[in-house]
Amino acid sequence: MKTRLTRERFGGMSFAKIFPMYQNKILSKGKTLDELHEVIEWLTGYDKKQIDSFVKDDITFAEFIDNAKFHKNVTMIKGLICGHRVEDITDDFVKKVRYVDKLIDELARGKKMESILRK
Repeated sequence: MKTRLTRERFGGMSFAKIFPMYQNKILSKGKTLDELHEVIEWLTGYDKKQIDSFVKDDITFAEFIDNAKFHKNVTMIKGLICGHRVEDITDDFVKKVRYVDKLIDELARGKKMESILRK
């Protein structure tokens, strides 16, 4: 049985626990932390210093998502992530979480940065 991603279930999780999972995913595929920060900065507007602060301050993932300034080209992010088409997700919070997941997945899979950043 699949567990549905919701703000209540996922939003309260600690960003300090989620971010290392992103790091491990991309590092295990030979990507760098600089590349991860570049992707997150493009998507959310958060720079490395802010991300480090979020980890240190142990903010929730909902705070991370809700306060982000998502890139104007975010709607160009399409495709499957966790069995769902990103463009078909109607819940705004879930869609934003899946945008993050999708770009980190693309980075880990070795997609070119120009493509990930929708240039």
